[in-house]
Amino acid sequence: MIDATSGGENHAARNRPLRVVFVDANPALAAVAGAMLPAANLDVAINRDADVRPDALPALLDGADVAIVDHTSLPTPIARQCRGLRHVVFLGTGVRSYMMPEELRAVGVSTHTIKGYGDTAVAECAIALMFAAARGIALMDGAMRAGQWLRTEGIQLSGRTLGLVGFGSIATEVARIAGGIGMNLVAWNRSPKTHASVTFVPLEQLLAESDVVSLHLLLTDETRGFLSRERIAAMRPGAILVNTARGGLVDEPAMIDALSTGRLRHAGLDVYAVEPLPAGHPLTTLPNVTLSAHSAFRTPEANRKLIVAAREHCLRILEQSRDR
Repeated sequence: MIDATSGGENHAARNRPLRVVFVDANPALAAVAGAMLPAANLDVAINRDADVRPDALPALLDGADVAIVDHTSLPTPIARQCRGLRHVVFLGTGVRSYMMPEELRAVGVSTHTIKGYGDTAVAECAIALMFAAARGIALMDGAMRAGQWLRTEGIQLSGRTLGLVGFGSIATEVARIAGGIGMNLVAWNRSPKTHASVTFVPLEQLLAESDVVSLHLLLTDETRGFLSRERIAAMRPGAILVNTARGGLVDEPAMIDALSTGRLRHAGLDVYAVEPLPAGHPLTTLPNVTLSAHSAFRTPEANRKLIVAAREHCLRILEQSRDR
């Protein structure tokens, strides 16, 4: 009798809908998720407060099997309080900026990331920041809004050298676009790679010879602070730095010093050591910095790919839970 009851309960558990909570959907992602996330046997809830705080997550996720997370931190002590949570689907690749997968695994929570959804979007943002930096567009825009007719002396990018630090799918897209405007392309990657239009060189050579350096590394324990004070000092005087990867890759105080002295001509940044960027941060006071709010990947095309991939993760989790 006990065995029969236990078997019935297990059967019911295997056949109940998978409870999924999207914890921090901004309006654009909420619209896509509302249309594309629901599926048979997925019980989906979408929290449209994109500014939800981590300490609100235990109540929000109570009883949920899966949390979909866009940008909210999930500290391990908070995850311990989320009753029933077994999976986190992180909408991106840089999960370690928001949670510690190894720690979560130790408390029974698996993390899943999504690759490739925004390669073109991020690459186009990197190119946009490069152009804005080269021509001083943000500075002129701000001055003109303040009633000043400011003209900056820009640089022409055609014929200049672009150095790509890390050569994954996003950097490959950047190379495709930059090659189309006549830039010379060099790259460094931690593992050997080849590309028809890119010359792979030692990192020291790339830093010394590149007019523009664009970062395309994942943030790990090994790459944190990768662009150190010493490496910034080794860059070509007057170079442009573009970072659409992760703020933690760069020694931020050293970068600020190099920008302040003119050692670096300009920085085009989409990512920062602390996000959101605090009010009054030194980067906001420098005229030779162009800032965007970690939004390189935010396009309708990328959003759609992101939610489709998240849905596929949830369906895979559901199938695996039924196979047990």
